[in-house]
Amino acid sequence: MAATLHDVARVAGVSFKTVSNVINNHPHVRDSTRAKVEEAIAALGYRPNLTARSLRSGHTGAVTLAVPQLRLPYFAELADAVIDAAAKHGLVVLIEQTGGERERELEVMSSPRLKMSDGLIFSPLGMGQEDAELVKADVPVVLLGERIFSSGCDHITMQNVAAARAATEHLLDLGRQRIAVIGAHEGEVIGSAGLRMRGYREALEARNIPYDDAIVGYMWSWHRANGAAAMRELLERGVEFDAVFGLNDTLAQGAMRVLQEAGYRVPDDLAVIGFDDLDETRYSLPTLSTVDPGRDEIAETAIRVLMERIKNPDGGAPREIETAFRVVGRESTLGRNNSGANEPGPSDPNR
Repeated sequence: MAATLHDVARVAGVSFKTVSNVINNHPHVRDSTRAKVEEAIAALGYRPNLTARSLRSGHTGAVTLAVPQLRLPYFAELADAVIDAAAKHGLVVLIEQTGGERERELEVMSSPRLKMSDGLIFSPLGMGQEDAELVKADVPVVLLGERIFSSGCDHITMQNVAAARAATEHLLDLGRQRIAVIGAHEGEVIGSAGLRMRGYREALEARNIPYDDAIVGYMWSWHRANGAAAMRELLERGVEFDAVFGLNDTLAQGAMRVLQEAGYRVPDDLAVIGFDDLDETRYSLPTLSTVDPGRDEIAETAIRVLMERIKNPDGGAPREIETAFRVVGRESTLGRNNSGANEPGPSDPNR
């Protein structure tokens, strides 16, 4: 049988009312008590009865997460992190997949299915800054990503420029001077690719190293196959480089595979770094150096901010929140003997 609130209260050793207060995120609950209740919820696998909750409170106890593609590992891991963060508050997560298409993203915000949830965590890819005024729904919205800013909604994003600059500096500090980039988008300014390219160029400029477009691989999609194709093109053109910065981990993995097939040793001949800190990067051969952009923090902050907005829709001006990042040095840049030795801690200038 499914666990109930009474079961959670019994296991946690608290009252039914206390469990209800924790699930509904009331502020006047001790941290130690909240932790006991959350542990009991996780142990029992408690999930709220959405129909009953909706009838009692006018809320469903569910939130919607809209992402471009779950086949992109970053969004799959983001969804997993959001589900975990939501479960701590007794919430369930409904997933919408937009394919990164503008029309489908607009449809999500007007979909009748949103009536099944209390709020929307929205990561657009097809929409852009020109669509900022269109980011609105009948429920509170928390915006993720770098496609749209100043939309009138709470917005949580990563420090793309600073993080990409740090990734580039990691390679420069190792003595690499000709750093190829995989995954740039022609003409993009706002968006993950554009912002990460800005950080890359800032790092070069600070070291008086000229930017060379000849060692930039342009690819709109960010799958492994695209990283592999971009790397083959660079090798076929015969341009010289001693390191590779993949603008996400899957691009870097595709590029690294092609380099190894071509007989290059990583990192002896060419160092490789990615971006996203996907779980699989810990198990590649060699393990992939990368940037941890604060994915878990993004998920936890998105749930917290959305719950605050659900309870108080008029609770102040929209917030722009950036999460912390860190460069994770592994074998693909440091070699097997030095992997992890120079890994810095979290970086967040806003703290």
